[in-house]
Amino acid sequence: MIKYFLQASCRIYDVGIVNQEMKQSLACWLIVRSTLIAIFVSIATCVFAVPVIIASLFQKNGNIPHLAARLWAKSILFVSRVKVTLQGLHHIDPHATYIYMANHQSMFDILAVLACLPVQFRWLAKAELFDIPVLGYGMVKAGYISIDRTDRRSAHRSLHEAAEKIASGVSVVIFPEGTRSPDGEIKQFKGGGFHLAIHSKKPIVPVVISGTHNIMPRGSLCIRPGRITVSINPPIDTSSFNSRDRKALMESVRSIMIQKLEKIRAEQG
Repeated sequence: MIKYFLQASCRIYDVGIVNQEMKQSLACWLIVRSTLIAIFVSIATCVFAVPVIIASLFQKNGNIPHLAARLWAKSILFVSRVKVTLQGLHHIDPHATYIYMANHQSMFDILAVLACLPVQFRWLAKAELFDIPVLGYGMVKAGYISIDRTDRRSAHRSLHEAAEKIASGVSVVIFPEGTRSPDGEIKQFKGGGFHLAIHSKKPIVPVVISGTHNIMPRGSLCIRPGRITVSINPPIDTSSFNSRDRKALMESVRSIMIQKLEKIRAEQG
């Protein structure tokens, strides 16, 4: 375990620590810090599940559970000493329905978007998350949508459910890469979300997240303090697109997001 955290800590901080004692001290600090945060996450999940359970008895639209999820995310970010900066909020109408598409580098992407996007929306999230005790129950009650990309029929049903949410006036958030990027760069997109956008004729809002890969990269249990930037880009009108345009739309959105991510990184040095 010490060896694992030691390797992870050196990778995350990207520093050449020669002194073995310093290496072990840093590894121990990361173990203690990450363990305490994990304990807090477990407690916070149970605490915030209470209003979700109560609200679900009287309200079926998932709005209150989603608000509880936002508070849950903010509490974890606070304890983790992670600050989130939101850019571009003026680009969206809080009363409009959108399909938000965000790049995916870390589990902290979910927390960052929940904490800073001040609108009602529903996640299109991988099925494994719904199997986590308490958390999965809360996600169901919040109206979040489970998608199993390994099962084509199940994925199709999930997209149909998402289309129904959108038709009722609720926005959805999708990670079009389908999984976390191992190196923090934006990978190729899956087509399901773009089919949904073209079918529903709702605007796509590219959301670019920077900084989460440094805080908790894929494959690591280490959580370091840091800063996250969430940038909301202007909506892309999909009303004139059809199924033949899906690939071009995917590449256009991906190009916008890559350019924005590069710009954020350049500004931050």
